[in-house]
Amino acid sequence: MFEELKSQFILNFITDNRWLLLINGLAVTLKITFFAVILGFILGFGVAVVRNIYDNTKKLKFLNFLCNIYLTVIRGTPVVVQLLIIYFVIFSSVRIDKSFAAILAFGINSGAYQAEIFRSGINSVPKGQMEAGRSLGFSYPQTMINIIMPQVIKNTLPTLANEFIVLMKETSVASYIALDDLTKAGDVIRSKTYSAMMPFLAVALLYLIMVMLFSYLVKLLERRLARSGR
Repeated sequence: MFEELKSQFILNFITDNRWLLLINGLAVTLKITFFAVILGFILGFGVAVVRNIYDNTKKLKFLNFLCNIYLTVIRGTPVVVQLLIIYFVIFSSVRIDKSFAAILAFGINSGAYQAEIFRSGINSVPKGQMEAGRSLGFSYPQTMINIIMPQVIKNTLPTLANEFIVLMKETSVASYIALDDLTKAGDVIRSKTYSAMMPFLAVALLYLIMVMLFSYLVKLLERRLARSGR
């Protein structure tokens, strides 16, 4: 039994340095996740602010209408379909880097969910905080950045962390556009060795390690924020 596992391990990971496929795939997955989260953060925060302004003042009606369409369409369709549309339809006549297409698709998708997270976080802050900031002479952006957003981030951190984890796992569908991410690397090894168990177990283990590590870092950050808020 041990010798069989050893031979399978050597075949799948050592022969022809196939373990490098997993390392390179991991790097691609992390790159897509990192930049998609940043794009989603920018989009989500912008949409949340527009909707919050409209809810409180009834201004920015047209922008709020566009934001509602964006949220409805993105949250109502699968991310893999959005990825295929962006790569094979929108950029069909343009040579575009596959990683950029994936970042765009996952970032736009994540932005719709982050928007609702930020919106609920903004609504959880007492309205007196905004009024206090404005009475001190701060503009709306200054009040949001200096008073409201620190509280929003603290209140929504667990939910944002969960969204990051979900996004990281969703990137596994990037192989639909032949992107050499972590999941694709495991499939490439399987196609060369005709052995599926070890490559995909390795892929699952790497995803699990990333999720556990990120969850641990988030817990440390939560404790730090809890201590600073006392």
